[in-house]
Amino acid sequence: MSITTDVIQKDQQFSVPVAGRPEFVLARGEGATVFDEDGKAYTDWVAGIAVNSLGYGDKELMDVVAKQMRTGLIHVSGLYHTKALADLAELLCEVSFADKAYFCNSGAEANEGALKFARKLAYVNDHKNKTKVVSFSKAFHGRTLGALSVTPTEKYQTPFKPMVPGAVVGEFDSIDSAREVIDEDTVAVIVEPIQGEGGINLASAEFLQALRQLCDERGAALIFDEIQCGLGRTGELWAHSFSGVTPDIMTLAKPLAGGLPIGAILVTDEVASAMQPGDHGSTFSGGAVVMRAGEMVVKRVLSAGFLEHVKEVGDYLLERLEEINSPHIVDVRGRGLMAAIELNVPPADIVAQGYEHGLLLVNSGPSAIRFIPPLIIEKRHVDELIDKLTTILEGIDGDG
Repeated sequence: MSITTDVIQKDQQFSVPVAGRPEFVLARGEGATVFDEDGKAYTDWVAGIAVNSLGYGDKELMDVVAKQMRTGLIHVSGLYHTKALADLAELLCEVSFADKAYFCNSGAEANEGALKFARKLAYVNDHKNKTKVVSFSKAFHGRTLGALSVTPTEKYQTPFKPMVPGAVVGEFDSIDSAREVIDEDTVAVIVEPIQGEGGINLASAEFLQALRQLCDERGAALIFDEIQCGLGRTGELWAHSFSGVTPDIMTLAKPLAGGLPIGAILVTDEVASAMQPGDHGSTFSGGAVVMRAGEMVVKRVLSAGFLEHVKEVGDYLLERLEEINSPHIVDVRGRGLMAAIELNVPPADIVAQGYEHGLLLVNSGPSAIRFIPPLIIEKRHVDELIDKLTTILEGIDGDG
């Protein structure tokens, strides 16, 4: 029996079936490429769902992790100080709007914490009637119950209802809708500056500015979910920068530790002041190994030329996607290395054929394919992608 067959059989027998995985087994990675157990190479346009910003096998990242591991201080819990945690908290506050940082283990956990922080702020300010949380159509904020409650997708919510009460949904990028749903009982407004799972939908500067004004007027906390779109993916450090406004709370996760599990909640002093020891916590938050990885990743993203590279290759990706002459592509959109093609055929068909052509692809919503590769991807990879996508789409034309 081959390794591939053995692994797939074990996975099917012993793993909870919440993911539909293709029929190959990944074994190693290098740069923007992963290889399966049979040696086949795949150019990675998924990056672990926008996680592996430095790709695979980055020597500096591996050295930083190994160095911290060798100290023996892998985990001590949040009960004790470590220099690694303090250093990453300081760095993130220095390069953002934030005054304080809290660390956790995932994006969903970060959003859960953000909602708690907002409610605690209202509570200590004696606004106990403020319990509504506004999110927007096509949003995705996570699969834990609180985060799922502000993720208004029926197929995700229905089997797990009832949701946490107080969730209200407005129309994404509609100022008029925002004005209708944000009122005096709103405790928080949560929004992705660029929606990831929902289809790579870009919020306008005017929309984010209106949310800031409405939150100020109604006494609500503004939460920017930059779990997928933040930390360099758009060619700027933060995806909201173009809007000229800042949130009260920002959540981070996916790329922050180069592939290790992490989440972060960045907040103003006003928000932080509402939280007291015992109000929130997580056993594995702030582990020293993960903190050192996070510090290294942030510094790399801020290093000379890194963001310029993301913007240059991202612009090139959008230009080349626009050049594909296929009746199945109805729209191309994105910013930086966060792009999508809207299709009039099922994305699953394209993803499946991508495997045959040595591409890892992923859908975004029901009708789009998104491109969220390692941020080290190069123009030659874009050219390869366009050639293979063109061939795949032409094959669908021929079948149709």
